Amino acid sequence: MPVPAPAPEDLSLRERFVAVRAVTERLAARLTVEDQCLQSMPDASPTKWHRAHTTWFFETFILERWQPGFRPFDPSFRMLFNSYYNAVGEQYPRPQRGLLSRPGVAEVGEYRRAVDAAIEALLAARGDEPELRSLIEVGLSHEEQHQELLVTDIKHALARSPLRPAIVKSAEPLAAAAASPPALEYCDFEGGAHAIGHDGKAQPQAFHFDNERPRHRVWLEPYHIACRPVSVGEYLQFIADGGYHEPSLWLSDGWAEQRRHDRSAPLYWQLEADGRASSYTLAGQRPLVPSEPACHLSYYEADAFARWAGKRLPTEAEWEVAAERGLIPVASDHLDAERLHPRTMIRAAHRGGVWEWTMSPYVAYPGYRAPVGAVGEYNGKFMCNQVVLRGGSCASPAGHVRTSYRNFFYPDARWQFSGLRLAGDGPA
Repeated sequence: MPVPAPAPEDLSLRERFVAVRAVTERLAARLTVEDQCLQSMPDASPTKWHRAHTTWFFETFILERWQPGFRPFDPSFRMLFNSYYNAVGEQYPRPQRGLLSRPGVAEVGEYRRAVDAAIEALLAARGDEPELRSLIEVGLSHEEQHQELLVTDIKHALARSPLRPAIVKSAEPLAAAAASPPALEYCDFEGGAHAIGHDGKAQPQAFHFDNERPRHRVWLEPYHIACRPVSVGEYLQFIADGGYHEPSLWLSDGWAEQRRHDRSAPLYWQLEADGRASSYTLAGQRPLVPSEPACHLSYYEADAFARWAGKRLPTEAEWEVAAERGLIPVASDHLDAERLHPRTMIRAAHRGGVWEWTMSPYVAYPGYRAPVGAVGEYNGKFMCNQVVLRGGSCASPAGHVRTSYRNFFYPDARWQFSGLRLAGDGPA
């Protein structure tokens, strides 16, 4: 189970609950009713489903246990909006969530308001109980994760429309984005023993998920790592050099994936025969900006680019050590800015607003034990066949941008704001 944390000093837990729930509704308010029902692929979910599932989490794990005389808002929701919690019961098939025309968007709104009122009443009556507060903090961080998924899922859906609809204002004036990114420089790190993972002693009140612990020692050989992510301009050079058609650059599974889909560019990019290049953003279709970080890359694409550049991806331990020493800033654009697109890179050290693929498989840290019970299914059971990403993106909630955060996806995933940072062995 994620480690509990008190609310920020300027917010009570009730105020934080209200604020987090309001962000979800503010994001959904940018969309039409029809938008909220779209599911464009099995890995994505409709906005309506995200709104209902995050509410289901509070109803199932908190109200069902803590509210006197609990009665569900609708008994059928227990199955409809259960994502993957086998200990709770049956789940509606994930690839078919877009077929759920009922309940409608308005009824999901009623569901949210009813559960919100019940949680606020529970906090007023029993808000000083540590275990209850802990579970509510878990629910809030869970909802914040779904806010990021809501953004990336609706982007994937809206990109299918020939209208190229916009739900935010233009991400950045193109004239201001014409400058080249800072030089791609590298910082050297000595080998030896280093500690990674969330430090519960140094940060006893900082919220974190169970997969970020325990803090432990790792041995690193000397390495170097780039001061910023790879840019759009640099990735265009990879494409122009035939990178998508050179099998020696690709892992076997990646090459098979590439041939199966006949890809020639990252997701959402459109390259014209006359040299024009654009991409779909949540501000609509716009020209590619060379100084922005390249994003919407799969692990396979990131790894192929690194090989083409004569480098490799960093391990998650190398990434975290560099981040803790200040090379990779933890401050960046995030969901609160509501730009929903990476910003141009203008500083020498820049994180860019994209998740960064590492070469590390998503596995348990030494000494990790998944919590017992349904909430224990949150992270531990996914520690197989996925790859770790680090950092955070322009769609990540601010509180989730920290050096120890471990995101994870399958290597073919491209619909997240995912990019890469180069690394290599020894000094640069």
